[in-house]
Amino acid sequence: MLSASQLESYITDHLACDYIKVLGDDGTHFEATIVSPAFEGKNMIQQHQLVYAALGDRMRAEIHALSMRTLTPEKWAEINK
Repeated sequence: MLSASQLESYITDHLACDYIKVLGDDGTHFEATIVSPAFEGKNMIQQHQLVYAALGDRMRAEIHALSMRTLTPEKWAEINK
């Protein structure tokens, strides 16, 4: 069974993240907040595609559902003032 911390590691192994928090305790359904400079200039769909690319085949095999909130570092700083 996949843990939230393992999923965080899978993402950060292939995507530079300023902040990441993954929640989920059933091993297949997860919620993630991901802040990455790689998201700059990209729309939400493109940002999510970067995360899916980082996860590769794990999205089909290990992860049933992943709800994502993706943000640029600038947007993250604005929200957390």
